[in-house]
Amino acid sequence: MVIHNLSLQNSILNNFLSEIRSVDLQKDRMRFRRNIERIGEILGYEMSKNLSYNSESIKTPLGTSKINLPENDIVLCSILRAGVPLHNGLLNYFDTAENAFISAYRHHKHSLESFEIIVEYLACPNLEGKTLILADPMLATGQSMLATFEALKPFGTPKEIHLVSVIGAQDGVNFVEQHFDVNTNLWIAAIDKTLNDKGYIVPGLGDAGDLAFGKKLQQ
Repeated sequence: MVIHNLSLQNSILNNFLSEIRSVDLQKDRMRFRRNIERIGEILGYEMSKNLSYNSESIKTPLGTSKINLPENDIVLCSILRAGVPLHNGLLNYFDTAENAFISAYRHHKHSLESFEIIVEYLACPNLEGKTLILADPMLATGQSMLATFEALKPFGTPKEIHLVSVIGAQDGVNFVEQHFDVNTNLWIAAIDKTLNDKGYIVPGLGDAGDLAFGKKLQQ
């Protein structure tokens, strides 16, 4: 797997990361969602440099201009509900992409420390020969990303796969590196060192879904 950790270089991305991590600024849900969206735009821009391009002629009012344009057939798949702002950011740049959505959540059957990933809802176009972007803001254990990919397999074999996350734990990065093809690309804004005993990223930012949309009732 090719890992693109954008935090290794200083950029305006650092400002958005600092705001989504801050316990004071997190209280503003609209600002949190917008910052996740902006991070998605930056990750999408960086990823676009690795796509395939073809030269085309564009007619202007005064002549013709040749320009290289991306030729990938993109399918953007996000994990509900936390993935929605990240999805919007990517879609701002890949506005002709097809879209897929999946619900994957942690089911704590016996304790808060142990869980399994449950997939309940899935809507997806044909993936055969296309460029698949899997977007999940928090790459903690990596199990949600893998469960999503496994659920998508009946829809076809993508030509290439890009994983996109805002913050990941090193354990989660190692997990997806072991379970995805060596040619898969991971685009991530920051990688933290550890997970706590509940499988949350430390220092991380907390529960991205709750911060974006409000706390949910536990069932």
